[in-house]
Amino acid sequence: MTRNFRNGPGNWPERQDEMTEQLDQQARDIMTGNDRGGYTVPTSGLYPYQWNWDSMFAAWGFSTFDRARAWVEAETLFASQWENGMVPHIIFHREVPEYFPGPEVWGRERSPATSGISQPPVAATLIRWIYEADRAEGAAHLRALYPKLLAWHRWFMAHRCERGMIVVTHPWESGRDNAADWDAAMANVDGSGVGEYTRRDTSHVDGSMRPTKEQYDRYLALVHFGRDCHWDEEVIRQSSPFRVADPGMSFIFLRACRDLAALGAELGEDTSEIAGWIAALEEGAASHWNPERGHYDSVDIRTGRFSGALSSGAFLCWYAGVGGDAMLPALERIMQAVRYPVPSLDPADPRFDAPRYWRGPMWGMFNALIARGLAEAGHGAIAEDLRRRTAECIARNGFYEYFNPVTGAPAGGGLFTWTAAIWLTWASPAAEGRV
Repeated sequence: MTRNFRNGPGNWPERQDEMTEQLDQQARDIMTGNDRGGYTVPTSGLYPYQWNWDSMFAAWGFSTFDRARAWVEAETLFASQWENGMVPHIIFHREVPEYFPGPEVWGRERSPATSGISQPPVAATLIRWIYEADRAEGAAHLRALYPKLLAWHRWFMAHRCERGMIVVTHPWESGRDNAADWDAAMANVDGSGVGEYTRRDTSHVDGSMRPTKEQYDRYLALVHFGRDCHWDEEVIRQSSPFRVADPGMSFIFLRACRDLAALGAELGEDTSEIAGWIAALEEGAASHWNPERGHYDSVDIRTGRFSGALSSGAFLCWYAGVGGDAMLPALERIMQAVRYPVPSLDPADPRFDAPRYWRGPMWGMFNALIARGLAEAGHGAIAEDLRRRTAECIARNGFYEYFNPVTGAPAGGGLFTWTAAIWLTWASPAAEGRV
């Protein structure tokens, strides 16, 4: 059972050593408890399969106490890579008939079955961090994984890159399912014909913390569209009603390309192709800048319009190595507005909803990436403030999927893998190699 610490400010950090030891062990116990033998589920019950970016955060977390297991996690994920290079966002390793939408909804016959879309490509970055912790142990693993990473990045450039920005063809592909970024584009998706279904998420988590029924209908309509065209990328590019360039994806991918180039150089590979991608993505980052609102923003590829949403994805600019200090005023304002930043949507936005998934909550794993970028850009004090506040929230409320940024109240699934992972790698006072 996860023990938390709710007895007020005096408990953290005055009892830091004792609490750190206990919380570190809880985090390790959560990760091993969610281990299904070669892959890790995000949390038992709510998410019973292997999710792409969750799995890579799990690998990062395992690397703090079992590096061999970390490499297995990454290798299991890439074993289900499609022939075109895409790494799917869900891998259905076993049958869980009550889960929805399961493999039959996606219509992709593989063994094991997979979904038909991808997810934020954090793999190259996290693999680099795992590898650099022990180059000798990781050398053979990196050599085997490098061509698979390269193929996935080529898929992104071929099928998801437009004007130097990374386009998502389903909100789930972004990892930020119900973000306000998608509102205008999703209004053009007709969800009226998806039929009856039973959601699994709201049977495990309060519906006020999840996407609405209307949003879910439209998510399923996009799944049906992809399934009916057999996930043909050219058909999706030409005919899908939803194609949005996401700064979160663009920045994660740009950072991943930088790290892939570093890994390639380590292996003695020719990285000139990757250098071309990086140049295109750096130029494309400027297309995400909304001059009227003064922040990085999503762009509806169909209409060319900005979303008008200042979401947490915009604060990955430092992680990507772009933007200078242009986003600092917005970040400083938001960090003053909430106790536990970074909220997934600007609290000043009328659509802000503190407990509802990506409409307001703070996500620890996003904070870890934002803070890494801040520190690398020379904003170490802000990065450390963000780490401390994230650590306090987890210590007081438990290892949950996400948190109310105003109160710290836990939300979503409990005993959550990626929250345990970022505790071990970054948030914990005992985390090694923290920046």
